[in-house]
Amino acid sequence: MTEPDIRELVRMWVSGWTVSRGAAEPVDQPWGWTIDVGAPDREVGRHVLPEPTEAEVRKIAEATTAPTTWLKLFAEDAMVRPWLGPRWRLDGPAFLMTVPLAPERPVVPAGHTVTTWERGGVLRVLVRTEAGHLAARGQAGLAGPVAVPDQITTAPEFRRRGLGAVVMRTLQSAAYEAGARTGVLVGTPEGRALYTALGWTTHSPMASLVLEPESGVS
Repeated sequence: MTEPDIRELVRMWVSGWTVSRGAAEPVDQPWGWTIDVGAPDREVGRHVLPEPTEAEVRKIAEATTAPTTWLKLFAEDAMVRPWLGPRWRLDGPAFLMTVPLAPERPVVPAGHTVTTWERGGVLRVLVRTEAGHLAARGQAGLAGPVAVPDQITTAPEFRRRGLGAVVMRTLQSAAYEAGARTGVLVGTPEGRALYTALGWTTHSPMASLVLEPESGVS
C-alpha cells in the first residue's frame, strides 16, 4: 500500500481543525495554508507547511511580526529549529495520525455517564461521574468525509481508567454516523500512545513554533 500524500493528509487535518476551533477558512499558499484564529493571547494565526523548506520558513518568519503567530511544520523539531531565530519558541513535539472510521460501541466504566452532541459541525463528548464531576472530554470538527478529534482531555484524578479511549471511540463512532470515514489528528507523544492503541497510524512528525513578544514589550 502506498503512503498517503502528506499534503493531502495535512489539508484534511486543517479542514476539520478550523471547524473545531471556529477559525477562519484556510487561505491557500504555494507552501501550504494560512489560518486566522483570532485568539491573541494564545494564537492570532498560524502558517501550516506540510513539506517545509528552509527558504520558505525563513521567508515566512522574516515577514511575521505579530506575537502568538504559530508555525506548524511537518518535519522533525531538530531539522527546523536552526532555521528560526530565538524569538520563535519551540513547543512540544506532535504527530500527524489517521484512522479509518467505523461504528463502535465503547464500554463506559461503571459510575460514569457519557453525553454526546453536535453543534455547528463540532461533535462533543462529555464523560461525567455520577455526582456530575467532569472526568474527560473531547471534540471533533467535521468536514465532509473527514473528522478531526481535538482537545481530548482527562481530568488528572481520573486518568488511567480508560476514559480517554471512551471519548475517542465515542467521537469516532459519532463521526462515522455523521458521514465521516477518515479520522485525522495531530497528537502529543502522550496522546500518540493512546491513539496507536486504538488503531491510529502515524504519518509524520509536526514541529510547532510560536513567535514570542520582543523582550520588554508587553
